[in-house]
Amino acid sequence: MQIINQSKLLYDYRWAPISKDDARVSGEPDSSMLNRREGYEVLYFINKVCEQFNYTSLEAALKMERMIRNVVPNEVDSQAGVKDWLHSNWGKF
Repeated sequence: MQIINQSKLLYDYRWAPISKDDARVSGEPDSSMLNRREGYEVLYFINKVCEQFNYTSLEAALKMERMIRNVVPNEVDSQAGVKDWLHSNWGKF
């Protein structure tokens, strides 16, 4: 289920083509690095994590986008690491 689409994202991104079966935009968040400036990666990640956390509102997706861009520490760079960080810190922001 898609909570957010490209037109609703708050920030500007690069939109380099990525194969649909690329680990960065398919499957579960894992040890793959999350490029916070690549639109397809961020869009997929936000929708996937919203689904896993049972967040169904656009507001939650936008909060997640803001946190990924502005709050998640740079050293937390894997998809799984960002997901875990968001889960642990969601209520603080």
